[in-house]
Amino acid sequence: MDLHTIHHVAIIASDYDKAKQFYVEALGFEVIREHHRPQKQDHKIDLRLGTYELELFIKPDSPERPSFPEACGLRHLAFKVEDIESVVAELNERGIMTEPIRCDDFTGEKMTFFFDPDGLPLELHE
Repeated sequence: MDLHTIHHVAIIASDYDKAKQFYVEALGFEVIREHHRPQKQDHKIDLRLGTYELELFIKPDSPERPSFPEACGLRHLAFKVEDIESVVAELNERGIMTEPIRCDDFTGEKMTFFFDPDGLPLELHE
């Protein structure tokens, strides 16, 4: 098997305006392309952060996460940061609340969680 790298991660969101504001304006993802798909009754926005892509599907009628936070499927999406304290401060200034910074039990590295508008856990990892 010749797998090279992860191409993208896909996330389903329920509210177009909230999702786009969060991922593009607050977190700084770049919009690669965007289109409405009437046959699927959704919007699809392809985003980029560095060399990584995020597919954002906006489906207003999508079901909520079945349990928090340990539902089967994507557990969380983690972002590598150099200075976790400054990123946490910037998120908090933008109205995005974070959990207290703590150390990862296995690596001893600093980490914390925050949540997207639909409650998907997102991690910062120093």
